[in-house]
Amino acid sequence: MAEEAVVVEGLSFMDPFKGLLLTYFMPESCYDEFFLKFNFLDVPCLKIVLSKGLGIGIILGSVMVKLPQILKLLGAKSAEGLSFKSVLLELLAITGTMAYSVANNFPFSSWGEALFLMLQTVTIGFLIQHYGKRTSTGLLFMVIYFILLVLLLSPVTPMSVVTSLQAFNMPAIIIGRLIQASTNYANGHTGQLSAVSVFLLFAGRLKYNAHLHSLMALTYVISSTCNGIITLSYLNPV
Repeated sequence: MAEEAVVVEGLSFMDPFKGLLLTYFMPESCYDEFFLKFNFLDVPCLKIVLSKGLGIGIILGSVMVKLPQILKLLGAKSAEGLSFKSVLLELLAITGTMAYSVANNFPFSSWGEALFLMLQTVTIGFLIQHYGKRTSTGLLFMVIYFILLVLLLSPVTPMSVVTSLQAFNMPAIIIGRLIQASTNYANGHTGQLSAVSVFLLFAGRLKYNAHLHSLMALTYVISSTCNGIITLSYLNPV
């Protein structure tokens, strides 16, 4: 009886956290394994928890990835050295990842970072136009993009279009990064390109996520390589 009372008391203590744990970190079978059977060394459940925890950590980290770039632009009131074409291609790749993930019902932990990267990339695109004295163009760019995004995420868009967009990620990433790299070398400097954001992007793309489809995984590998090219602009300045 005393042992049962201890178990009931423990479960009562965990009740406020159960919903959170089951939603984001583990299935109910693992919850029972950990908190009913007290088997904290169950390998399959540990893998699930670690994978989901890593995914959530990456999402939270993505909120800050491009913030240094945005702050640098705002502080300098200049977008010198940043290629708007590169931003557009990067936005295309990010959008493709989001649409493909939503269409295939992938867990948010495997693609949530794309949502935050998209919002930050759109902001950078607007600031490039704004500081280039083309504010109206920047506003039009944002309006058109979000209209297209809503259409892309809606059921009216065929799956074949979404898949094709995801497949185009690789050339979009490669071309976009090479455009930014060539801009850096042509200018002889990196301008207002944030070293912190570049290094965070490079490190973030090296992650491994067990939920990724093979097509998405290949995209992340290509993206990591291309981010490495941009990183070399700082390691080997012209």
